Amino acid sequence: MKAVIVEKPGDENTLKLGEVPEPAIKPDEIMIRVRDAGVNRADLLQRQGFYPPPPGVSEIIGMEVAGEVVAVGGAVNGWQIGNRAMALIPGGGYAEKAVAHYGSAMKIPALLSLEEAAGLPEVFLTVFLNFFMLAGIKRGETALIHGGGSGIGTASIQLLKEAGVRVIVTAGTDEKCEQCRQLGADVAINYKSGPFVAAVMAATDGRGVDVILDSIGGAYLAPNIESLAQGGRLVLIGLMNGMRAELDLVAVLRRHLKIFGSTLRNRSASEKAQIVAAFLEQFGAALSAGRLRPPIYKVIPAADAPTAHRMMQASEHFGKIVLKFE
Repeated sequence: MKAVIVEKPGDENTLKLGEVPEPAIKPDEIMIRVRDAGVNRADLLQRQGFYPPPPGVSEIIGMEVAGEVVAVGGAVNGWQIGNRAMALIPGGGYAEKAVAHYGSAMKIPALLSLEEAAGLPEVFLTVFLNFFMLAGIKRGETALIHGGGSGIGTASIQLLKEAGVRVIVTAGTDEKCEQCRQLGADVAINYKSGPFVAAVMAATDGRGVDVILDSIGGAYLAPNIESLAQGGRLVLIGLMNGMRAELDLVAVLRRHLKIFGSTLRNRSASEKAQIVAAFLEQFGAALSAGRLRPPIYKVIPAADAPTAHRMMQASEHFGKIVLKFE
């Protein structure tokens, strides 16, 4: 089968379309003929050699796919050959065929295109895990998301608004801020116009926000702590700008703050199945009704994967970048 391979760790030009053996299917897996694969920032780190796949997982980049089921393992229930499937996988997505644990796959609603389905599992499940399962955000609370125009950001806006949460986002341009507002964000802050803490406090009448989802890391730790309300929760999911920072422990104690660190990729198949099941229980109806769908920035042929990675590296996208396999 054809797959996007990394000739050696490095920049995006190391990505090449080549031939590789088809994956072997396990009893608890389904095999998907991949039509589209979502691109995520973690893919760029893996390409550079900084984020290897978990042990025993395909070295091929790619953590979310959409297509049709072409094989079903003997221990799988609820799936048949020909079903349209979108799946969260730990690796192997940039290829014509990929395998997924059946608990990490979801049937694609009729109203969702394959391109949209390919851009959904990784970001929507990440947002659901961190905001709803870990931080326990509730209707009427206020959330802050950094990178509102990213896949995570756009998924956050949709899920949180569906759940009755007030949404504040940061983004790097006025245009992206406006796009976030059009998608449903209540407040959008251009972080290049000045420190975001003052804008967050102004938007919350000095109270602060209940939950922050942050992929930036070290450079944002202090302003994130300042931006939290009493009993606030900070969920750290990435380290785009620093792995170390000083923490004001007095603020953590006095204001009863909670700090979570979280990744999705290296969780067990059973954990991911629980996340998928809980997501569908809470948001399955909204998904089927077409109220949840990732904005697609560009659909790019798999042979041109370097372009997709350049776009993401430059943060020029709003929503998801998707690779297409013909």
